[in-house]
Parts: sequence; C-alpha cells; structure tokens
Amino acid sequence: MYGYGSSSTPIPRTTSVPGQAPPDWSYAKASHSPESYVLDPEAAGARATPAYAEPRKSSQRRPSNRDEFDGPHQLLDRPPPVGQEAQESDLPRLPVTLHAQEQDEILARVNERLSRCAFDFIAKYQFPIPLEPDKRPVRVPADREWTEWVYLLKRLATKRRIPARVLYNGQIKQFITVLENSLEMRHAAKHQSRPLKDDRNVLQLISAGIQVTKILKDAAAMQYLDALYVQTEQLIQARAYSR
Repeated sequence: MYGYGSSSTPIPRTTSVPGQAPPDWSYAKASHSPESYVLDPEAAGARATPAYAEPRKSSQRRPSNRDEFDGPHQLLDRPPPVGQEAQESDLPRLPVTLHAQEQDEILARVNERLSRCAFDFIAKYQFPIPLEPDKRPVRVPADREWTEWVYLLKRLATKRRIPARVLYNGQIKQFITVLENSLEMRHAAKHQSRPLKDDRNVLQLISAGIQVTKILKDAAAMQYLDALYVQTEQLIQARAYSR
C-alpha cells in the first residue's frame, strides 16, 4: 500500500524463476523530473530527448558548384588525325563586297526601323514602360536604343503582359528567340570599329529584323526591311559580277 499523494511509482512484484534473469524495472525507478533521460542501459544508445529540449534545427547544406558534368559522363573518341587536321585548317573566306560605310548605313537603317516598330507596338497596345531615374521618359523611338527596346519587350513577354493574340500566329514562345536573334543589330551598328562583316552576315541581320517586324505584325516596317534586303542583295551581286 502507498500513501495518498506519494510520488513513488509502484514496482510490480514478481516471482523469480530458477535459471531465468529477473526483469529489469529500472525504467520505472527513473525520476519524472524534466532533467532526466531514460536510464535503461540498453536504451543508452537510443536518441533520448528531455522534455525541455529545443527542437533540432535542420542542417543547411552548403551550395555546391558541381553540375551535371561532374557526375557520371562519357567522352567521345577523338577523331582520326587526318580528319582533325582538315577541321583545323584555315576557314574558307566568305565574300565581302560592301564597304564599311555601306555596312554602317544599312545596319543603322535597320536599327532605326526596328526601334520605331517597337515604339508603335507598345503605343498601340498601351503596354507600360517603367520609369527609370537615370533615363528620360520615352517620347520618340530614338529615346531608347534597340537593345533597350528588346529588353522591355522580353520583360513584358516573360511577365505575361503581352497576349499571344497580338503576335503573328500567336507565336508567344518564339517571340523571345526572334528578339534575341536581332540583338546583334544594335551591337553592329554601334561599334563601328569592328571588323567588316561578310555579305551573308549582313543579309542575315536584315533578315532577323524582318522576322521581328513580322511577329509584331507591322506591315509597313516589314515591307521597308524587305525592300532593303532586296536592294542590298542586288548590290552584293552587282559587285560580285564586276570582279
């Protein structure tokens, strides 16, 4: 019998059996104070957490610079020496018939027409232009360079501000790719100290501009650049025949 209010825990009585170890009631003798852990020696290896213990903080893994190329991978067999020498030989020279001043004029015209095309497109559908403290508000197409117009159009597309219905055939997925293909236009027109471009590259840049005007459904700009493409191609062919 135990008195009322006793804090001792009764230990069950048992009869020992010859040849058999008595049961271990050490867990019943453990204090119920918050500072105590499980005292059973067999449970010493287990994770015993006191009642007052703070929750464990999840360990943060350090970011790794490893990528998929550091994991399991394969290497292709090296090409035979004969084929490798052929690949490393001098590249064939592509024809260059346009003079530097002619190239600059052509690329400047494309760049100017594309800026106007972007200006008209944003004004027509009333897309917002974020105000920047270091830039003046847009009043004319020349207030922004073509690279800045491309960045603005890309941001509007990625933020889903441009509905697919306002683009040619709803090509919203191809829109950013078409814009990026035209980025070299402004770079080529701005840096006039660059090496001369071959004739095919000049025509390719005009063609990239045509694709921009097409996807923005600007018929007047598209006709303008298409006429410039034909004119440039005819000039290249005339120079090639005269040589």
